[in-house]
Amino acid sequence: MPSLYFAEGIPYVIVMTLSVIFYKRMGISNTDIALYTSWLYLPWVIKPLWGPAVDILRTKRLWILIMQLLIGGGLAGGSFTIPLERFFQFTLAFFWLLAFSSATHDIAADGFYMLGLSKHDQAFFVGIRSTFYRIAMLTGQGLLVILAGTFEARTGLPPVEIRVVTVEGETTPQFRPDEISLSGDPDAGFLVSAEQMIIGLAPIPETIADSLIASVERWNVSRGFYSDPEIPGAGDEVPDADGEIPGADGENASAGTGMTGNVGLAAFRPGRRPEEGEKIVMNFSFERGDQSISLARSYRFEFNDRNWDAPAFVVFRIHPALDRTTMATFRGLSGNIRLAWTIVFLIIASLFGGFFLYHRFFLPRPAEDVPRKSKEGEFWKEFFHTFAEFFRKKRIGVILTFLLVYRLGESQLVKLASPFLLDSPEANGLGLTTGDLGLIYGTAGIIALSIGGIIGGIAASRKGLKYWLWWMVAAMNLPNLVYVFLSYAMPSSLWIIGASVVVEQFGYGFGFTAYMLYMIYVSEGRHKTAHFALTTGFMALGMMVPGMISGWLQEMIGYQHFFIWVMLCTIPAFIIIPFLRIDPGFGKKKE
Repeated sequence: MPSLYFAEGIPYVIVMTLSVIFYKRMGISNTDIALYTSWLYLPWVIKPLWGPAVDILRTKRLWILIMQLLIGGGLAGGSFTIPLERFFQFTLAFFWLLAFSSATHDIAADGFYMLGLSKHDQAFFVGIRSTFYRIAMLTGQGLLVILAGTFEARTGLPPVEIRVVTVEGETTPQFRPDEISLSGDPDAGFLVSAEQMIIGLAPIPETIADSLIASVERWNVSRGFYSDPEIPGAGDEVPDADGEIPGADGENASAGTGMTGNVGLAAFRPGRRPEEGEKIVMNFSFERGDQSISLARSYRFEFNDRNWDAPAFVVFRIHPALDRTTMATFRGLSGNIRLAWTIVFLIIASLFGGFFLYHRFFLPRPAEDVPRKSKEGEFWKEFFHTFAEFFRKKRIGVILTFLLVYRLGESQLVKLASPFLLDSPEANGLGLTTGDLGLIYGTAGIIALSIGGIIGGIAASRKGLKYWLWWMVAAMNLPNLVYVFLSYAMPSSLWIIGASVVVEQFGYGFGFTAYMLYMIYVSEGRHKTAHFALTTGFMALGMMVPGMISGWLQEMIGYQHFFIWVMLCTIPAFIIIPFLRIDPGFGKKKE
């Protein structure tokens, strides 16, 4: 189970998350990235349509092995097209292959899970399989990105590192490109304005910050360092001959009533003139330290033989809630990005070759994992019969209602929890810094979620799903009350906020066990693989539709009333429970 569900999670995170980072590194516009990578989610939405084929044709074990080969082949094919001029179109085609293969692998793996394990073991391993799926998510979003960054750093000019330090008091941000002084060894790589810069913690008027950012954007775009401004208002004013906007030096800007965190800027350029036709590409990003210090945008510079002698600028921003001295390091990598990502995708392709070989010899052969026997020409009859059989299940209305409402509150809370924690007190949020949010949600929250899932699986294997159902429904929904408490109490203590998030995430992990086991329970029967795929489709629908309107609703009624609304949305889950019919022995270990 650990290796199978780790292999299930990797291609999903590559298609949905890693592809976005890859295309951003390769210089694709945000518009194209958002449009084309969003479409890649389609195979997971419609996978129930070919679920019956996986259930009827051949064995689940064979489907798993074939899909792992296709995933490995798709990754290898994508890696070989990265160096090509039309890499975007070619790699996108291979990502589509990965998406369909991964969605099919999900169907087969979930079916194999139900065929290869007893009902007791299915309950016991629910938390284990979820944990290794989450480990795959962390691997794709963390380890693989770090690996690509390491290869980038070792295949080009020495990286540029700038350390930003915050101090008590005020500093005045200024943008005067004609007065900038760069230093460094021209033969060593890049010339920089300073390896360390100091920014005061005292807030400044928003008009000054926005004006400076707009001025830098216009300068960088006009020099051809990039062509897609992303900062609002970046094109509203035109710089003068020196690239300045009146007031951008912090002296003449009108001081508005709104205050924001201070800003600062740094500059650099290559030490040598690139050859004709050569491009030196630099991706400048956060490296380490306090994430409350951030960049004003995602920077990707292109230097050539025409613009190399002009400095490129980056803008740093301080979170308005930051009130302590701290530091962060930012790094500019100018390595061979195409080569780095080619290597990364080849490594993942090799990993799936290893998964195929390992599972080829060690994956069990359950006695129930056999192809459905059907006479020649009766495949389509069996195919549609699979769907009809699902919707003819006893009490199908109750089943579908449960699948749609069990997470009705959570589907809306998950969209607004982080914005609430980050929003300023003036916007009725808790005003956490990005670094604080990463610590609370990215570390403590994930640990609590995983522990809750594992304990839920163990508990269900001891007493059965029916025994724990009410407790798990309560664990899924009642901890959402912590956000009602936080929105009214508005605590400033990170310990109180962190403890609240841990309680909610642990409850979610524990309560989700019942949801997963119920989907397995109602999928029992001749076509359990296809029917489980259908239940996951309704699960996705129950999360997608309420989540789409949650942001609009919160803006209409505010955080406090929104979290009360979330609690009201948990009521249907409790109402539907008495109508469920569950075998008391399901999931329980048998003597």
